[in-house]
Amino acid sequence: MTRRAIFPGRLLPYLLVAPQLAVVLVFFYWPAVQAVLQSALRQDPFGLRTEFVWLDNFRRILTDPFYLGALRTTFLFSAAVVLLAMSAGLLLAVTADKQIRGATVYKTLLIWPYAVAPAVAAALWLFIFHPSIGMLGRALVRAGIPWDYTLKGTHALLLVILASAWKQVSYNFIFFLAGLQSIPPSLLEAAAVDGAGGRQRFWKVTFPMLSPTTFFLLIVNVIYAFFDTFGVIHSLTRGGPGKATETLIYKVYTDGVINLDLGGSSAQSVVLLLVVITLTAIQFKYIERRVYY
Repeated sequence: MTRRAIFPGRLLPYLLVAPQLAVVLVFFYWPAVQAVLQSALRQDPFGLRTEFVWLDNFRRILTDPFYLGALRTTFLFSAAVVLLAMSAGLLLAVTADKQIRGATVYKTLLIWPYAVAPAVAAALWLFIFHPSIGMLGRALVRAGIPWDYTLKGTHALLLVILASAWKQVSYNFIFFLAGLQSIPPSLLEAAAVDGAGGRQRFWKVTFPMLSPTTFFLLIVNVIYAFFDTFGVIHSLTRGGPGKATETLIYKVYTDGVINLDLGGSSAQSVVLLLVVITLTAIQFKYIERRVYY
């Protein structure tokens, strides 16, 4: 017999969920609806005159070479961040899952970066890789490597990729470690008895058992790379040099807040949302087939 929670009245359940529903409606759905409506309008910078332009904003941004460049940068940046963050998180989780001395301290230290704010994370990487004051930055220059992320777009993109991936490694580490600890040891012991080596046991037994965790983290990391890396980019490069690190989310900010193109910025946010929804749907359609629950 299943036990169900019975409330004395019909009003109490609605009162309990009302605060969360209010937060979702006010901070998620209402801004989304406003962005969709604003994307069909053209407004002067002072807000004195508004014109209904249908899909002109979308037509304008999709033919803008700077926007298409930001789109390419976003896909490259996001793919690199997801790959680095998930690979490093999995490697550290596999290492921490072994019987090593001081494992508790090791795991605790690996979780700490997740609590660091994006702006603080960017400041840490600035003090490491700045060509004038950074430890590694100055070392690279002294070694004859012309490192300067403030002038070279490739260097700047590499730096924001490393900083953004580092910020997400600890989140992936937590989930991968939990997934590894939930795998029954008897499966690995049986594979070892059958003669499978350590590498074979990982790829044939451990990694397939981690597929639900990997699939979940893939979706979370894609969303993180598209939306939550704004703070790192803004603090490190501000989209430069020469728009080399200007991703879609940063271009929405630049055009909307700095250039006061509210209609174009809203159209960009709608396109960005559609891109992420499409990528998530593709992942559910094609990648979930390889997930073993």
